[in-house]
Amino acid sequence: MSLTLKQANSIIEAALAKARAMNIKPLAVVVLDDSGNVKAAQREDGASMFRFDVAQGKAWAAVAMGASSRALAKRAKDNPNFFITLAATAQGKFLPQTGGVLIRDASGRILGAAGASGGTGEEDETACAHGIEQAGLVPDAAG
Repeated sequence: MSLTLKQANSIIEAALAKARAMNIKPLAVVVLDDSGNVKAAQREDGASMFRFDVAQGKAWAAVAMGASSRALAKRAKDNPNFFITLAATAQGKFLPQTGGVLIRDASGRILGAAGASGGTGEEDETACAHGIEQAGLVPDAAG
């Protein structure tokens, strides 16, 4: 099973609804497939200029490493040179900051990742995880 466009759009719609319910600043949400390709993306009115790029970097890091961006941020503290090198190798697309959540199917297979930017890392992560759940998939914010 691959991540469908319908599922990606559903993730974004539910993530943005959750952000509005939580009164988070305007977000950008990006959903990537398991190869790191953009499946769907939206930037709310009023979201600042770099929100899309940051959201995509969080999701890209998660899917590239098979771990949530929260887990990657923790790992980066112990090995900063490795993560700086990864970001350079990825031409700036790799952002190990909280707010990127892996998307798994019921069997645990990674289908992609969702990333958000606009709130705190925890708020971004909460919005993405909610969107993934509402799409009938399994969010992995710990992995």
